[in-house]
Amino acid sequence: MGLLDRFKAQRELHAQVKSCGADPFGVKMEKILSATEALIEGRPTILCGSNNYLGFTFDADCIEAAKETLDTCGTGTTGSRIANGSYHDHKALEQDLADFYGMKHCMVFTTGYQANLGAISTLAGPNDFLIIDADSHASIYDACKLGSATVIRFKHNDPADLDRRLGRLANEPGNKIVVVEGIYSMLGDHAPLKEFVAVTKKHGAYILVDEAHSMGVMGKTGQGVVEHDGVLDQVDFITGTFSKSMGAIGGFLVSNIEDFDILRVACRPYMFTASLPPATVASVRKSLAKLRANPGLMQKLWDNVDTLYEGARAAGFTVGAQKGPVVAVHINDPALAARAWRALLLNGVYVNLALPPATPSGTALLRCSVSAAHTKEQLQSVVDVLSGVGRELGILPTPAHAVAAE
Repeated sequence: MGLLDRFKAQRELHAQVKSCGADPFGVKMEKILSATEALIEGRPTILCGSNNYLGFTFDADCIEAAKETLDTCGTGTTGSRIANGSYHDHKALEQDLADFYGMKHCMVFTTGYQANLGAISTLAGPNDFLIIDADSHASIYDACKLGSATVIRFKHNDPADLDRRLGRLANEPGNKIVVVEGIYSMLGDHAPLKEFVAVTKKHGAYILVDEAHSMGVMGKTGQGVVEHDGVLDQVDFITGTFSKSMGAIGGFLVSNIEDFDILRVACRPYMFTASLPPATVASVRKSLAKLRANPGLMQKLWDNVDTLYEGARAAGFTVGAQKGPVVAVHINDPALAARAWRALLLNGVYVNLALPPATPSGTALLRCSVSAAHTKEQLQSVVDVLSGVGRELGILPTPAHAVAAE
């Protein structure tokens, strides 16, 4: 048996997807033109799959902060946080984030994936229980594999099922840690955090909320669903990323728990990874400061969400049940979804193709993400192209007047 023979099924599925005429998982951005446009296959293309929710990737102040720090601190730290990888701005960013969330403590990681991997695998010990939402992100599942706790899944966004499963653990020794996300990255639905927190506290458990897709998106000041649902002071841990609303890369963990700093020498993904480049830290500090100074940035995002979400729904597409910056367009057949993705790209619109088994319930999706940097004209163009492709491929019915004209 060959070393990679076990991936035969994935290879065959990938080949089927590529039969649409391109590899949806290997698209090359030949030139980035702005926060919302790029050259792909030589064509100017609207980027509607970038997660650049506030458009900070091309913010002039963020770029300038990165440039200045590049000149003074160089291209990288070449070391982990516990060796030679903690610079002044790493500590300053941790203080900024702690202040933003009103928490006492913060750790900054090199990626959002590592924040979940490190926090979850370290917090839950061999005699503990992790109770996770069935639709959790891969980083959460991988954290469960890395750790030694017993893992229990509950039905997606179902407080009653969480209550039942915690109830069965009532007489079991060990800590119970519930892990949920604020906004789920595929379908874009929001967790009912108020109900989850109530159930968690009823059973004396801890709760960790991953706000990767909701930081800078929800809540009066952009703290996420924890703020939107009024439970910020009741959650035990929040993780998040800088690769969405903050326009860069990195991750964090904030908490009020006592003895927090012991995690710095217990968390392997924190200890054994080189720290964030100082220029990236500087850009994130600037983007966070801009969000805090002007939370009204989120209103432009939500106005744009309305344009794409309502436009796609009015055209006849099935979209996610809850409105948000992730607009999931449901296409029942994976092969048809791949053809639709390719047709969109050929018409100057880039979205993400999301297929089983990465998607919940085996659903094939055209996963669109909205940015505050999009113009109304760009998003209307996306709706128009999406509608045209939908009719061309038979996903949407042809309007009666168009049939009559033929």
